[in-house]
Amino acid sequence: MSNVAADLLIRDVNLIDGNDGPGRPGFAVVVEGRRIRWIGPADSAPSFPPHAVVDGAGCSLLPGLINAHVHLSADGGPDFTRQIESDSVPLATLKSAKMAELALRAGVTGVRDCGAADGIVIELAKAIDDGLIPGPRVKAAGRVITMTGGHGHFIGREADGADGVRAATRAEIKAGADFIKAMATGGVLTAGVDPGQTGLVREELAVATQEAHNAGRRITVHAIGNQGIKNALRAGVDSIEHGIRLDDEALELAVAQGTYLVPTLLAVASIVNAENSAGMVPWVFEKAVHEAERHRESFVAAVRSGLRIAAGTDAGTPYNPHTDLVRELELMVQYGLTAQEAIRAATRNAAENMDVLHDTGTVEVGKLADLLLVEGDPGTDIGALARIRLVIKDGRIVHSRERAGEAA
Repeated sequence: MSNVAADLLIRDVNLIDGNDGPGRPGFAVVVEGRRIRWIGPADSAPSFPPHAVVDGAGCSLLPGLINAHVHLSADGGPDFTRQIESDSVPLATLKSAKMAELALRAGVTGVRDCGAADGIVIELAKAIDDGLIPGPRVKAAGRVITMTGGHGHFIGREADGADGVRAATRAEIKAGADFIKAMATGGVLTAGVDPGQTGLVREELAVATQEAHNAGRRITVHAIGNQGIKNALRAGVDSIEHGIRLDDEALELAVAQGTYLVPTLLAVASIVNAENSAGMVPWVFEKAVHEAERHRESFVAAVRSGLRIAAGTDAGTPYNPHTDLVRELELMVQYGLTAQEAIRAATRNAAENMDVLHDTGTVEVGKLADLLLVEGDPGTDIGALARIRLVIKDGRIVHSRERAGEAA
């Protein structure tokens, strides 16, 4: 792998730029330093020395993928809660660094971490930005904001009432959170909590939203139950995580407000379909089974409604590794998105929802060179995203199939 950005010509590719249009075969992209400097037909490309040319024949070039919902401090083992509660800060930090590297090698050049204890991922993001360790761009929520005893309290700041939530939100912003994550309902992975029950109420969510927006940050909300989803939407949040029990009224609100949905289909599906459930807590499995069909139906309804969708997996939860974003996109296609729409969900849409679209998420002149070169055409076969030939972040080749093969 190269540790220094170098000028590069990637030619004869099918260019999928992350916007609405179809792929453009026979294109070329020039990378200079950290950024994209030229895009056009390959036969018009500027001259480069042979060592600086990547022949992309038979391949597609697209923006690096973005996973809009991960938990880097968890490794996808069967007992998420026990791992989070038992890992020391040094161990959790090392684990987070390893998960970040694995995600990057899988073509994910950006992630939105939706909750971790002790500021672990906030600090990890700084280490990645400083070049100390390899990893995708990280936007971290820090600790989630939850009611006393609410879902995710083990990675959260527990707060009650408008004043308590205001103080908790300000504390996370002070701690360096890039965005705010609040809990509007119960969830699958917290003991004694029903996924459909209401968590923070509308007034509390409105205060968190106000404080986040006052500080120039976005806010997303964990919301499974229908009333909690509507509370969050009426509070003006920017995105909904999971959205398992969306109804027509909620969909109309979300579409009208331009709210994003991050469906995290794998979060439930990975638990329900686990080939080996040894070590899984029985009540986690039971709750996941109870939500599985509604999750699929809610996503189908969201697609039909025209709701804006950003791709995220909830990576780190049981049987849900940080390398499986393509599986999430395959489920999205299975349940109603076109392959092009799924790619957009994991590139442009995810970048906008992560508040980094000015720099990444599409292949455009002037943007950072976060790029993924894959064999085949994911615009017609979404599974082609798993056939990685090259991962580029910040103009650097950070993973290459050929070099990985040589090292092996």
